[in-house]
Amino acid sequence: MSQHLLLDAAYTVPPVEPAWRGVAWLRANVVRFSEGADHARRRAFVESELATVDLDALCRPGNPVAKLAYELGLPRGVVRDVSVVARAYQPHTPITAQADQAVARLVAACGGAWDEATANRIGLLVQACDGTNALIAGKNPPVSVTRRVAPDGTTIAISLADAPFGLGRHSCPGRAHAQALAEGSFHRLHHAETPLLLPNAWDFASAAALAEAGFAAIGTTSLGVAAANGLPDATGATRRETVNLAQALVGLPVPISVDAEAGFGEPASLAEELAEIGVAGVNLEDGRGTRLADPDTQALIISSFKQAAPHLFVNARIDTHWLSVDHGSTISRALRYLDAGADGIFIPGLTDPSEIARVAAEVPAPLNVLAQPHLSARRLAELGVRRISTGSLLFRNALRATVEAACAVRDGKPVSCEPSYDNVQDLVARALR
Repeated sequence: MSQHLLLDAAYTVPPVEPAWRGVAWLRANVVRFSEGADHARRRAFVESELATVDLDALCRPGNPVAKLAYELGLPRGVVRDVSVVARAYQPHTPITAQADQAVARLVAACGGAWDEATANRIGLLVQACDGTNALIAGKNPPVSVTRRVAPDGTTIAISLADAPFGLGRHSCPGRAHAQALAEGSFHRLHHAETPLLLPNAWDFASAAALAEAGFAAIGTTSLGVAAANGLPDATGATRRETVNLAQALVGLPVPISVDAEAGFGEPASLAEELAEIGVAGVNLEDGRGTRLADPDTQALIISSFKQAAPHLFVNARIDTHWLSVDHGSTISRALRYLDAGADGIFIPGLTDPSEIARVAAEVPAPLNVLAQPHLSARRLAELGVRRISTGSLLFRNALRATVEAACAVRDGKPVSCEPSYDNVQDLVARALR
């Protein structure tokens, strides 16, 4: 159906029934599903809200919904509730009790008033959710079709292929904002002038300290998460702990990438849950104890993950060098995983400069290696590396520093008191704003 119908006032958005609570209330009060005077008034409000938002702030790295929420004066931690509501937002989708509860929490975050202004502030966040994620995933148009009711009462689907942000009175008022949000995606950090230095945290405090120190993104370390919870690493035993940490970290003002080991046996459901939480990326490894997974089996895990959450950056970890097995399959594995949908390739244990350069030249995706004492970030960049991770290094250093401080107290030696108790309290308070 031609896009010119979007300019025809006789073709209206599908009507929604009045409601006083939940998703139905949201639909009944947002500009997206209104016409006439209601639409004009609500659109004016939305445009005035968007006019207060700093586009440069939206271009900074971070979760799109979290960034927009912060600029609208709301807590970054609303991301998961917005994701839940987004799945039930369109009138042709079923409303769930979970989505109704999420709306109630969002209303509370907006001040508690069930009014038109609150609905449209929530609507802005919901509109920014799936649409911006689609832009990040490279989908054009980000929303493929829109629906209109024809003069004869039938509902028709209109392709947005030639009008990716709509046309006429219902065109997207936040086009520049959506593009700015996508510009600040985790993916773009892998294509900057210098490699992305990704420090790996194991709890909220370590991640908050790293974010405050100015790092553009934060990863998690599976060893740190496992050991901190008294569990073995790389055995699939830490799904709950990994997801819980991710939930805590997404409120930080930086993108979060999660070490998901080998997908914990259920890559699609894990992808959906992490996407709902608001993480930006994951690592998926092909190591299985002391051996390697069959590359086709690993490719299926990667493709399942990408199909469930296309906008997440999947960093395919290849353990040929980490386990010192089958080095010759490294390139073929990388190419197979990229064909399955991986966005980047991570090869821990790859340390030889000539081999790093060869892999970077032959693999058409951002190459990630571990930080190395004998190769500076500048030298790694010259070799073609686009991402440098600390892995478990910071966690292991924290363990050493802990024991050293305790021994110093025992032995009557001086020990640093920095950061102070108040410093840590303030750090956490700032991170939670």
